[in-house]
Amino acid sequence: MRLTRYTDYALRTLIYVGLREPKQSSIAEIARAYGISESHLTKVVHQLGRLGLIQTIRGRGGGLRLAKPPAEIVVGAVVRETEDDLALVECFSAGSCAITAPCRLRRALGEALAAFLAVLDRYTLADLLGGAEGDEIARLLGLSPPAAIPAEAPAPE
Repeated sequence: MRLTRYTDYALRTLIYVGLREPKQSSIAEIARAYGISESHLTKVVHQLGRLGLIQTIRGRGGGLRLAKPPAEIVVGAVVRETEDDLALVECFSAGSCAITAPCRLRRALGEALAAFLAVLDRYTLADLLGGAEGDEIARLLGLSPPAAIPAEAPAPE
């Protein structure tokens, strides 16, 4: 299984923006930090905004912020929303194969895909941002170490 560059950029964008919270981020600084194309990143950010994961603030002083707490952003859900085709083999989609009906390979690959996504469903953005690893990622990206990442969404007062 290989994720597309688009999904990779989406996950890396969420990590960067999450590490910068509560400050705003810009597409230019994210692209610069990762050495990736601003035009590709713009498309990714647009979709993350449509999915309700990123809040985009327009105008002078604008930028990007997480639209929800990191603990509410599930990695598996992000992958499902940003991958345009999770069909590992032709018979998973509209394609046809002479042995599709009795094929055990199709079943095995289906189980493998489900297991892959189930593991990703156990992780949230907060898991990716926390601990010494989050501090090291921030350092590598030229950011200050993140503030404490809440394990769950704050309770309303």
